[in-house]
Amino acid sequence: MPQHNSRQEPTPTTGSATVSVFASAQSWIESDAVEQCHQVAALDGMIHVAAMPDLHPGKGAPIGAAMASTVLYPHLVGSDIGCGIAVFPVDLKRVVPERLASRFPDLDRALDPDRDADDPAWAVVDSDVPGGHVEGLATVGRGNHFVELARIQTVLDAGHAARLGLAARDLVLIVHSGSRGLGERILREHTERHGARPAADPATYLARHDAAVRWGSLNRRLIAARVAHALGAAPTEPIIDQSHNLVESRDGVYLHRKGAAPGDGRDVLIAGTRGTCSYLVAAHAGPDANRSVAHGAGRKMSRADALRRGRAKHTVEELRRTPLGSLVVCGDRQLLFEEAPTAYKRIEQVIADLTDHGLATPVATTVPLVTYKTLDRPRGNAGPAARRDHQEHRRTRDRS
Repeated sequence: MPQHNSRQEPTPTTGSATVSVFASAQSWIESDAVEQCHQVAALDGMIHVAAMPDLHPGKGAPIGAAMASTVLYPHLVGSDIGCGIAVFPVDLKRVVPERLASRFPDLDRALDPDRDADDPAWAVVDSDVPGGHVEGLATVGRGNHFVELARIQTVLDAGHAARLGLAARDLVLIVHSGSRGLGERILREHTERHGARPAADPATYLARHDAAVRWGSLNRRLIAARVAHALGAAPTEPIIDQSHNLVESRDGVYLHRKGAAPGDGRDVLIAGTRGTCSYLVAAHAGPDANRSVAHGAGRKMSRADALRRGRAKHTVEELRRTPLGSLVVCGDRQLLFEEAPTAYKRIEQVIADLTDHGLATPVATTVPLVTYKTLDRPRGNAGPAARRDHQEHRRTRDRS
């Protein structure tokens, strides 16, 4: 696989924009992903492209990049507008992963405002649903999305962790999900009229975009509430909730983040894999990094490669119980292989690169206990909604 492993300083491209790759010589960075960064830098109005150590190729734009421009390009954000990661404290008296895994609700099944009006998860909704979009509420989606019950393993900055109300061995729910069909609809309506060209009316696009970002945040709260109730805990407010697929507008500049988390003084959960720790960090990235940090470990293999290699190397049973002893709830065998830990880069190297470049300070690590991908149903017993969601996964699995 071609790689570009040298540390990159800002370099001129075919236009006036610059590209910086915040990765060390030890990091796995594909040359195709770097080339995508330079292609983006050549777009009209582009100012600077900052690539994170989790950089990898995407469809139409690199994943793991923050791209600043005077022109708004919807395709640089993609279809899952508002996708992000939230962290919720959770209090459980007894933690037996095998028992808890069996109690996770069906997060492929949406909450319906009429049919499920009595569901206690609705208590977290204190206003109208953004965009009036009720389809897919409280579902996690496929691809790299997940819900995880995790334990705080190592506290690296006790003072910062205490300010977040965290200590070693505390439990948290980590929810990684986005705007589901809403963001896809917004991008599709743009591309049908304009292709990959800029937004003809940035204000109109941003209004719809902002609703999708709020929808994604609400969806993470609903998911966490459903899981908390199912596990016998009280829902809580998130201590972290950052989107990593969005546009921010500031002083006439549009900052497009595609798989890059806001890094301007915010706390961020940078996801590892099902079989490794994740890292809670205090982000303090400056303008040279477009005020952004990595959002996860980043893919090392395409889904096709992960499926092919994984089937030759692993069994389904091995992927459902990780070397850490945690459990993976996933009824889609293909998704298990596509999302195997070996398909991703080493999260420790990603964090080291962020630290060495002065973009973030690690606060704590989390270790997975139960990771939910999709309900583990008996074969042939998936309902119509699950089948539709599986078809959506096939269409969109490489977009984020």
